[in-house]
Amino acid sequence: MHMTTQGEENNYDRRGVSSDKEDVHAAIQNIDKGIFPNAFCKIIPDMFAGDKEYCNIVHADGAGTKTSLAYLYWKETGNLAVWKGVVQDSIVMNLDDLICVGATKVPMLLSGTTGRNKKLIPGEVIAAIINGAEEFCAKMRDLGIPIYTTGGETADLGDLVRTIVIDNTLSCRMRRKDVINANIQPGDLIVGLASFGEAIYENDYNSGMGSNGLTNSRHDIFCKKYIEKYPESFDPILLEECPELVYRGRSEVTDKIPDSIWDLRDPQIPYQKPWDVGTFILSPTRTYAPIIHELLNEKYGCPTINGIIHCSGGGQTKVMKFVDNVHIIKDNLFPMLPLFELIREEGGYHVEKRKEMYSSFNMGHRMELYVPSQSLADWIIDVAGKFNVGAKIVGHVEAYEGKKLTIKDSYGEFIYE
Repeated sequence: MHMTTQGEENNYDRRGVSSDKEDVHAAIQNIDKGIFPNAFCKIIPDMFAGDKEYCNIVHADGAGTKTSLAYLYWKETGNLAVWKGVVQDSIVMNLDDLICVGATKVPMLLSGTTGRNKKLIPGEVIAAIINGAEEFCAKMRDLGIPIYTTGGETADLGDLVRTIVIDNTLSCRMRRKDVINANIQPGDLIVGLASFGEAIYENDYNSGMGSNGLTNSRHDIFCKKYIEKYPESFDPILLEECPELVYRGRSEVTDKIPDSIWDLRDPQIPYQKPWDVGTFILSPTRTYAPIIHELLNEKYGCPTINGIIHCSGGGQTKVMKFVDNVHIIKDNLFPMLPLFELIREEGGYHVEKRKEMYSSFNMGHRMELYVPSQSLADWIIDVAGKFNVGAKIVGHVEAYEGKKLTIKDSYGEFIYE
């Protein structure tokens, strides 16, 4: 739930996108919420076999406007590898929603849907996307996540799609008793899993970008030369209505990260130089599936996890969709990453605008687990560490009449209700 102060201008909304999708949620408010109404994904009865001990999940999501940045970078550099990263983004946005309900050990079937403007997106890009999906799924299977590609659709939609849209659908069948149905309680501790660094199952350092907030970051960071050079990379209506919001930054995609950004880095945060700005923002979305798979491994018994929240659309406010009668307090977040310092500096997100950042970006951790004890929190942190993924207690939960989220950082306190 994204709340803005009265009179505050939200650039995300003005650019024609929404972090909380209020109109979409209003449209589906009367739709059946499935057999586990508070689960992170909609879960339905076992329609395939009719077994009352099982349930089905079908989930669809995509890489969003990150594909537009990939298009810019590919056009400027010819580097096809960016498309493998973007298809990973699309898959992970499905996979990491499913793991929030405990679906890590069951076979998952992946179907891809790509819509392209054929005059701009050639077959070599489609090949990179298809091969990238296969490679990512193979890596996940090696790590114990049984995800399989099943084909899909590539549609030539030049009348509708300006460049390319990459979406995926992931489905599975699991036992009802294994479902994690969010039941976040007063007294819970919140363990955040870092979105940055280099996990043992990643090939490169990850800036922590994820696949949310790309419309803002792309237009705030990159310069106006792309308005004329690649008019197909943005909505022309935006240029008519809000020209000041289109590619208003200072950087080209191949520019190096400014030293001023690295100078703001917390000394505990590792990094690699030199990076170019495009690669920095295009870091593939990290999956936490291997970590959650390990946490839910039967050899440990059945740990009490009251909720797993994927901080995707809505960023750090995502949890508000799954709670009631609690006050979520996040007062020990990871230090501001160089990535978000760059976005903050280029986007003009001063203290009063940081509230918008917390509801648009993951801001340092993209997965959080709600647990009832310090010992369980410590164990989760240790397991994440085995995968070289940072983890820490980022907050706690208190009783409250209604629901409230408070985020505290060195700049101030931000309240969402």
